[in-house]
Order: sequence, then structure tokens, then C-alpha cells
Amino acid sequence: MRETIQQRDPMNATSNRQFRLAARPVGLPRASDWSLVEEPVREPGEGEFLVRIEYVSLDPAMRGWMNEGKSYVPPVAIGEVMRAYSAGEVIASNNPRFPVGSRVAGVFGVQQYVVSDGKGARLVDTSLAPLPTYLSVLGMTGMTAYFGLLEVGAAKQGDTVVVSGAAGAVGMVVGQVARIKGCRVVGIAGGADKCRYLVDELGFDAAIDYKREDVRAALRQHCPKGIDVYFDNVGGEILDIALGQLAMHARVVICGAISQYNTTEGVKGPANYLSLLVNRARMQGMVVFDYASRYGEAAQDMAGWLADGRLKSREDIVEGFDTFPDTLLRLFRGENTGKLLLKVG
Repeated sequence: MRETIQQRDPMNATSNRQFRLAARPVGLPRASDWSLVEEPVREPGEGEFLVRIEYVSLDPAMRGWMNEGKSYVPPVAIGEVMRAYSAGEVIASNNPRFPVGSRVAGVFGVQQYVVSDGKGARLVDTSLAPLPTYLSVLGMTGMTAYFGLLEVGAAKQGDTVVVSGAAGAVGMVVGQVARIKGCRVVGIAGGADKCRYLVDELGFDAAIDYKREDVRAALRQHCPKGIDVYFDNVGGEILDIALGQLAMHARVVICGAISQYNTTEGVKGPANYLSLLVNRARMQGMVVFDYASRYGEAAQDMAGWLADGRLKSREDIVEGFDTFPDTLLRLFRGENTGKLLLKVG
């Protein structure tokens, strides 16, 4: 017998607030590019369940999803709830796989409640790790770092690995996994505090502050035999500089290009690409969805590393659902360290 939302939900939820895409941004997203909409919370139908969202993941990729044009996923349509990974608690259910009280993560969007049929959702165990961790190291962030470094980058013991955006959600995991695998790790980040964090807390061998240092000279200093794996999260000038320091048979992983996402003058591509020819190197893009069938493998490894202290997770949590438009911009202002999350409640 189906029970109503009011019977199962101690908050007696009746309305759901959502951020919907109102316009395609030009440059940095503005407040006018969003509409904050309120609609009734509907009761789950057969095979469905209702989730009260507790955390929303904010990722640089969201900026690309807002653009019209061909990409690895369709763009968010004007008027649609903004796509985002989210996590929360099941508060009403007609699906035995997702019972009331269980915690789940999935592409639930920037909203306070969602009704799901379970497609793209996964149960998470908060007795093993806090819920935010499942949007960070044990979520898509961790999967991206794991498969990008080990599969696309083919990192192996003794390699010199350089990662840009190293204090961000993906970069900090890339560097730690590389260290676990016996690599020498150099991170590129913005600001002295971030660089200290990479070396003192996460065990990076060196960190380069691109805001204050000559990145080219610093890479020559810290990578005297060249870069074996360059994991790129930023694109632009730093990608070009790294290409000039490649070792023979190097691998360049193109994961993101946050420096280019809000440009109004066209994306700046690598001018130094002939280094790939000279060094018999390769440059390959990676999208984490390609490894969906193997997420369990990565999660098992990383959960073990978290448990034994070799891998650390750091979440930068901002409270307040209404702060979403400005909180998203923290990514592009370089204000976050670790995984940026929005706490909904």
C-alpha cells in the first residue's frame, strides 16, 4: 500500500525549489541566466522514490553543459533544471531497491527534491564515509581522477606526473593516486596556501604557484628529466608550457580547460603541439562516463586508500540553496580548495 509523502517525510515537504537555466551565458554566468522556480513536490509513482537532496556538486563541467552545441552530453535546455550531481535521503519510496531512509547519489539537478525511477542513481553507505565524500573522492570526481591517470595517462611507478588545477576536486585526487602508485608528483595551483596544502597535507613532491612563479622555469627545475604524464584541468597557456617540457613517449590527459570555459574570444588551443611529434607523445581527451562499467573497481581501491589514510578527501562546503549562482562562480575565481559542494538544507 502506497504511503503519501506527508506520512513518510518528517519535514512534510510540499514545495520544491529549483534553479533552471533561463539564458545561455556569454562569458561568466550571471544572475539573470538563472530562474529560481518553486513547484509542488509530487508523490512518487510505481517504481519511483522521492529524494530530499542534501548536497549538490558544483563542477567546472557545468559551464560547458550550459552551452548550445555538440558535446559529450546534450546541453541543458532553456527552462530545464540545471544538471548536477547531487546526494540525499530517500523519504518516500515505491521502489524496493531504494527504501526509505537510504542515502543515494545521482544526476538529480540543482533542486531541493527529486522523484527518480532509479536510473543513474546509486545507493551509498554513509557508515563507511560521510555523504559528501560520495560526491567527491568516491563520486565522479574520484572516478575521473582514477581512470584519467591510470587508464588514459597510463601512469606507472617512477613516472613524473604533473597536474594542473592541482588543488581542485580532480587534481588533488590525481596527485594522491599518483603518489600511491609510486610516481613523483608536481602540482600547479594558484596561491601559496594551496601550494602548501598540496605538499604539506597531500604529500606532493613539489607545487608551483602559477600566480607568482615562472611556470616554465619551475617545471624545468622540478621535472629535470621531463614530464611523463601531464594531467590537464586548465588548458590555455599552462597547457602550452607543459607541452614544452614533455619527456619521450609522454602522455597528456585532457580532462578539462577551466581557463577557457568563459572566454568570449574563442578557445585558445595549444600552439606547442609539435612537441607531441618530437617526443613521440600522445594527447588524449577523457570523459568519465566511458568507464561507467568499472566504477566499482575504482571505488573499491579508493575506499581502501581512504580507510588506511593514504588518500585524503577535502570538501569545500557552502551552505544555502539560494547562493547557487554566486557559489558556482567560486570555481572560476579559483576560490575553492578541494571539492566544491552546496549544502541545500
